[in-house]
Amino acid sequence: MATAPTILANSNWKGANDRVNVAVIGIRGMGQNHIMGYQQQKNVEVIALCDIDKNLFPSRVKKHFTDKGLREPELYQDLRKLFENKDIDAVSVVTPNHWHALASIWAIQAGKHVSVEKPCCHNIYEGQKLVEAAKKYKVIVQDGAEQRSNPCAISMAEYLHSGKLGEVYMAKGMCYKWRDSIGKYPDGPMEPGEKFATTVGSTDYVEPYTREYLKYVDYDLWLGPAHKQPFNRNRFHYNWHWNWEYGNGDMGNQGVHEMDIARWGLGVKLPLKISATGGHFMFDDAQNTPNQLLSIFEFPAGKAGGEKKKILQFEVRFWITNQEGLSNPVEDKNNKYMTSSSNNIGNLFYGSEGYMSKNLNDWQVYKGRDRKPAETGGGLGDHYGNFIRAIRANDQSLAMANIEEGFYSCALIHLGNIAYRLGRTLEFDPQTMKFKNDTEADSLLTREYRDPFRVPEKV
Repeated sequence: MATAPTILANSNWKGANDRVNVAVIGIRGMGQNHIMGYQQQKNVEVIALCDIDKNLFPSRVKKHFTDKGLREPELYQDLRKLFENKDIDAVSVVTPNHWHALASIWAIQAGKHVSVEKPCCHNIYEGQKLVEAAKKYKVIVQDGAEQRSNPCAISMAEYLHSGKLGEVYMAKGMCYKWRDSIGKYPDGPMEPGEKFATTVGSTDYVEPYTREYLKYVDYDLWLGPAHKQPFNRNRFHYNWHWNWEYGNGDMGNQGVHEMDIARWGLGVKLPLKISATGGHFMFDDAQNTPNQLLSIFEFPAGKAGGEKKKILQFEVRFWITNQEGLSNPVEDKNNKYMTSSSNNIGNLFYGSEGYMSKNLNDWQVYKGRDRKPAETGGGLGDHYGNFIRAIRANDQSLAMANIEEGFYSCALIHLGNIAYRLGRTLEFDPQTMKFKNDTEADSLLTREYRDPFRVPEKV
């Protein structure tokens, strides 16, 4: 079995009016959004699908292709075989987190343009190598920070950076999602009729992982860079989010979007000091990431100079909560996963002239001591369309979410998680990308990889 795809030289794009052939890797949950997003673009065809779980193929092909009168895509279980297909121009990487960087690097090396879901890397080392590969091979690489394509977020950043809110000294990101226990289960397949606990609020259908079902799953390939372990339903579809081996907790799941907005609005890159506290409360289950986490990041003065600094505060909360000052205190029927009776997700920015509240599709400023409503903005964009436009124009800026910016936001996720896991405040050097005099913390900047799924030192 080949350990990596053949490395190809990048060629110039065929032309602005030519069809773009896209492949989607990972089709269980968000991958379906990617399929539909590309199918809405002019002169774009999804010509291939890839997933380690072949049980998914019949329903996905029917729903997204044959029922629409579209040509059936080529189907792959191994992404390395997909990368050998020279007819594929671009890929979406919609795998679990621990595969994001390696799958993207292999795709880049094979000459494919890449849109990679958030977070773009499972650890900081992987993110550095992904950015390095994107620069070396000069293909379009789009980070999954889809709010970067929204007029709402763009106008938010312009407003904050213009000084209209005065000195913006602090940002707060919030990820409050009502989630239930994932339970505990023994290794191995399920018995027919056996029940499976799932996370409240998840729209993912939970299949019965019987022996018959697992015959069509390449679980070793699913594990990929992670340690070799037997199958467990809590180390598989969706619930992998709550295991350090594969996920990064809710701060690295939904929260990475709000972390990116907070960092963007503050106009900062990497912190000097990180603190975090939290835990796994209420449930006795297989989750080993925290379900309550508060992280605080201190950034240098930057353009302001002097002794001033900026603070970014991020909180994950998994159960009963309140609105925390967000501007839309009632349920948003268009974006229930953001603001609802169960979820409260967004950002707050604090300046010398007032504060700003931001949700997915609108922001509102409140000025002065009386907090008088002032300027507002909003609007949603098309992240998939921006990726295709960037490919046709051979212009990375049109993708709207540069992979290097995506990496900086993901780095905050990883730094916060490291501070939590070690239980102490950490000092970080943005120049060396290492912690100050802390070899234990440095060891968590990367992971032990398993052959043949190593993120390469030389890309």
